[in-house]
Amino acid sequence: MDTKFGKSQTGVRFEDLRFLTGQGRYVDDIAPASALHAVFLRSPVAHAEIRALDVSRAAAAPGVVAVLTAADLAAAGVDLSMRATVVTNRDGSTGAAPARPVLARDRVRFVGEAMAVVIAETPLAAKDAAEEIEFDLHDLDPHLALTVGGPQIHAEAPLNLAYDWAMGDEAAVHEAFRSAAHTVRLEVPDNRVIVNAMEPRGAWAEWSDGRLHLCVNGQGVWGQKAKLAAMLGLPEDAVRVTNPDVGGGFGMKAMSYPEYYVIAHAARALGRPVRWMSDRTEAMLTDNAGRDLVSVVEIAFDAGHRITGYRVETISNLGAYNSEFAQLIQSELFSKVLTGVYDIPAAYLAVKGVYTNTTQVDAYRGAGRPEAIYALERTMDLAARELGIDPWELRRRNFIAPAAFPYRTPTGETYDVGDFARVLARVEAVADRAGFAARKAESAARGRLRGLGLCCYIESILGDPTEGAEIEFCADGTVNLYVGTQSNGQGHETVYARFLADRTGLPVEAIRVIQGDSDRIASGGGTGGSRSVTTQASATLAAVEVMVAAFTPFLAAEMGVDPGVLGFDEGRFRAPGSNLTPGLIEAAAMARAAGRTDLLRHRAAYTLPGRSYPNGAHVAEVEIDPETGETRVLRYAVTDDFGNLVNPRLAEGQVHGGVAQGLGQALCERVVHDDYGQLLTASFMDYAMPRAADMPFVTFTTEPVPSTTNPLGMKGCGEAGTVGSMAAVGNAVLDALWDKGVRRADMPFTPERVWRLLQSAD
Repeated sequence: MDTKFGKSQTGVRFEDLRFLTGQGRYVDDIAPASALHAVFLRSPVAHAEIRALDVSRAAAAPGVVAVLTAADLAAAGVDLSMRATVVTNRDGSTGAAPARPVLARDRVRFVGEAMAVVIAETPLAAKDAAEEIEFDLHDLDPHLALTVGGPQIHAEAPLNLAYDWAMGDEAAVHEAFRSAAHTVRLEVPDNRVIVNAMEPRGAWAEWSDGRLHLCVNGQGVWGQKAKLAAMLGLPEDAVRVTNPDVGGGFGMKAMSYPEYYVIAHAARALGRPVRWMSDRTEAMLTDNAGRDLVSVVEIAFDAGHRITGYRVETISNLGAYNSEFAQLIQSELFSKVLTGVYDIPAAYLAVKGVYTNTTQVDAYRGAGRPEAIYALERTMDLAARELGIDPWELRRRNFIAPAAFPYRTPTGETYDVGDFARVLARVEAVADRAGFAARKAESAARGRLRGLGLCCYIESILGDPTEGAEIEFCADGTVNLYVGTQSNGQGHETVYARFLADRTGLPVEAIRVIQGDSDRIASGGGTGGSRSVTTQASATLAAVEVMVAAFTPFLAAEMGVDPGVLGFDEGRFRAPGSNLTPGLIEAAAMARAAGRTDLLRHRAAYTLPGRSYPNGAHVAEVEIDPETGETRVLRYAVTDDFGNLVNPRLAEGQVHGGVAQGLGQALCERVVHDDYGQLLTASFMDYAMPRAADMPFVTFTTEPVPSTTNPLGMKGCGEAGTVGSMAAVGNAVLDALWDKGVRRADMPFTPERVWRLLQSAD
């Protein structure tokens, strides 16, 4: 473990100045002035055969340069089909893999699916021309229920079943339930939500000198680069992908989408840049959604209220297609949190994925960390009530003990470290649990219902465990740090620059962080799964070690000392008997003067030997007006174990943002389709987002237990706030309603839904 790490200095984010003064470089800001504008004609129905598609009038409209359909792309040699990722079903067969066309061919399968694209000189001309396209759609029955069966969407998927996958020891779990003293069962729906990033999706493409450049507001460039090359029949070295500033990603922008391939082909075919930017309703119709699953959770206990078995059966909505990892329900994506923070001898998970006539649901649904923790923690809370034990004590009784680490879960994952009881004790004090009874009585005196909810969570650092970093000394005295991750608003430029400065003594103001360019950076895993800072800082540390080792023999010769006695400490090279103590900027200048250009650039990659496991406890306190059903979160406390922190303020900001996202789903967000597959929540007039008034003050504290799986002892924090907040609020709402006879309360806790729960209970 590197004990020098972690000055943990909180400072102003470098990138904020340009963001707050309107100087951000977003996709729509930096598109070439000569770029043509793309507008997509989208299906107005959820499921239909395309019997005719006539674009002749649109093609002749003023300002139109081209109108493209699937037939045009196929004629040009474009591979129309986005690939699906499949798994092996529990019976050994392969999951369904229907192709997703970048433009609909014979059938449309959700409202908003692109059927054609108009390329014109102005956005208005493109929009007007799109309305001139004539089409004949023969309506088919949609499948919208979260069930197997119904009107078939894909020939490759009978009964609309995408996969039927399982993991764990089914026989051991069966025995645990057969011999249990107590069992608890709960059905846990997880409502569908729309990401609604501040910046909607967009991209522009240009073709020059036989090379394609796609600029897209994504979460990494190398996956998109490989897919573009394959679909357009180009060698990979003929494709450049860049990510400029990105206004929010949330996993949704990590995926590829049909529009990117279509405008890339159009730019190549027309010899002019082509740009596309979605509006908000278009984004709501076409962006990958989140959640949308139902789990049946069962927990078996012995007579001492210790868990002996855990069983989960989930049915998960994939939407109309399963492109971009939506079916990647492998053990590495679920086993990390299948048993949470609890010592469980036997566990079993079964997941069925189904297709519906809705837009695709984001990756890992049915197996994601927020979904898994939400289902487990809601059931643990109910179990405590049914067993007549304090819910905090039930959790303490079942925590994995510190002495048990490294702990191997029944699904084969190994947690390296943790002290869950210490985390819980800290949040109990911070949340003033002891004072809750008095606060509840005060609320009751005003005719209000008050509830306290707890969620203990654990997540894991997912994604590619390998990352690279490169350090370049420039002639003007600045230093470029090339990174393989991609900031979507997290403050990476500040974190990485300060980290490099802390490790090397380089002036932080001289460091420029370079990201999101497949031409300038050799490789990278992008951003997602809370991986960025842990992997990138480890890679940067490795690059520093390579750099110091490379400079040592050169500087030893310059200083006239033996390389073995030359050391690097506090940002300077030092040797006994020499009064020279060059820093790295000076060393680079000496190398440049000596013609040693090989010393001006240093690269290293680092592979994490194992995953780290951020964990923590969230406590929400809510108050409900029984006359209206209005639910307000009045108090919120979080204690997290993120290991060693690089920048506490940025970590706290990540938690605040994650809590806000979780509160949004818990209190108000919900995607609604009608019986015909029309999206009824397709604007901010209809889709409720959390507002400032919905956010309580969040008290954030840490109880770090440094990870042993990376040299810096770090654990990720990007998704922690969301993982813990949904169940904390859900449990608080049920706690407030319990005395009124309510025994089940599901998200979102809108006033109307909570009011109906109270009326039904009465």
